[in-house]
Amino acid sequence: MKAEEILASARTIAVVGLSRDPGKASHRVAEVLQAHGFRIIPVHPSATELLGEKVYRSLADIPEPVDLVDVFRPAPDAPGIAGQAVAIGAKALWLQQDIVSPEARRIATEAGLEYVEDRCTAVVRAIAAITKV
Repeated sequence: MKAEEILASARTIAVVGLSRDPGKASHRVAEVLQAHGFRIIPVHPSATELLGEKVYRSLADIPEPVDLVDVFRPAPDAPGIAGQAVAIGAKALWLQQDIVSPEARRIATEAGLEYVEDRCTAVVRAIAAITKV
């Protein structure tokens, strides 16, 4: 499945590494996705609320199904996040622009998850004009 199809089929997106800082890419991208009708679930180690949503410490703490796990963490963290995405039954793992991990790809694809790396969800959303509103 192409990146555009993966994003278009998603409704609920867990954003791992969503920053409290509105100037950071993770915050801006999540805000854009939310504005276009995606349900954003922030994953952050210490925040309690971001973008008006309850924050979870880990993917395992999220009490609802997740379609796509959007990763804003360094590449060395990606395999562990991939394993968590598999464990919660996510449908897809997406590593943001400039994040590449052959090991995360292997973990995700062997478990049947769709996989995208080194692409920005907000850019793909804009180019493909994907909206959920």
